[in-house]
Order: sequence, then C-alpha cells, then structure tokens
Amino acid sequence: MVKRALAMVLFLGVVFSLSTFADDSDDSLIRFSGGIGVIPARSNVGLFAPNIVLGVNPGGQPWVIERLSAEAKRDGQISVQGRGLLLGGGNGIGTNGGQSVRARLFCAGVAHDSELVALEPNGNFKIESVLTPLPPDPCANPVLLIVSAGGNWFAAGIPKD
Repeated sequence: MVKRALAMVLFLGVVFSLSTFADDSDDSLIRFSGGIGVIPARSNVGLFAPNIVLGVNPGGQPWVIERLSAEAKRDGQISVQGRGLLLGGGNGIGTNGGQSVRARLFCAGVAHDSELVALEPNGNFKIESVLTPLPPDPCANPVLLIVSAGGNWFAAGIPKD
C-alpha cells in the first residue's frame, strides 16, 4: 500500500512538473529570429528618402547585424541577443560606433521599450529587461527595432512563426 501511494505521489509530481513546464512555454507573446541591418535611405521613384519605420528615423550610416534572436513574454519581459551589430559604412566602418541600444517592440504601431545596454566592441549585446509600457496580448502587427539611445533604428528583427 505504501509503495502504491509513493508511486502515485511520484506520478502526480511528474504530471504537475510537465504541466508547469507547458504553462511556461505558453507565456511567449512573440519571437524573432534573424535580423536586418538598416540602410538609411530608400529610393522613391529616383529620389532618396529616409528609411523611416513606424516614425523611427534610421541611423545616419548603414548598420549590419550578424545574428539576432528575441522573445517577448506576456508579462512584458523581453530577452534579446544580438551579435555583430556594427557600422556598415562611413569612417567608423566595422566598429560599434560607441553606441548603446534598446529593444523597441511595436504592437499595432505602439512602441514598448526595454532598458538601454552598451554594445560590446564586436557589436554583441544582450538585453534582459521589462518592456514599458506593457505590450498588449495579442501583439498585433509586431515589429522589433533595435534603436540607439538617441532613438534611431540600427536593426530590425524577423518574426518567427
């Protein structure tokens, strides 16, 4: 009888652990995998215009990014890992330009910002922050920009299904 009770307790513990794990995986609001560096100007019928995204101006020079992954949770927590965010033009080409960046998640055109972090010399960065204001659930038409302290965008995330 004791063995049967112990087996039942262990079984329920495993079921509870698995259900808790399943709940943790359901708290994701949106994920991004891959990144696009900014090209500051776009052509518009032979004219050049700034590459503005949702009212955010581009950085003054091209920027490249080697890798970007991000996940925003329903409680507003965001985790972003970027590699190789570096200037792709100008006299500082191949450097981080002495910049700090934040994640800016747009849901239905409304911005939600993370804290600011400094770029490492090789352009790597890691953001572990809470978005303010808290994004809505669901996040309609999600766009993730990596923006400078001054508010210009350097890179964009690619939404992951």
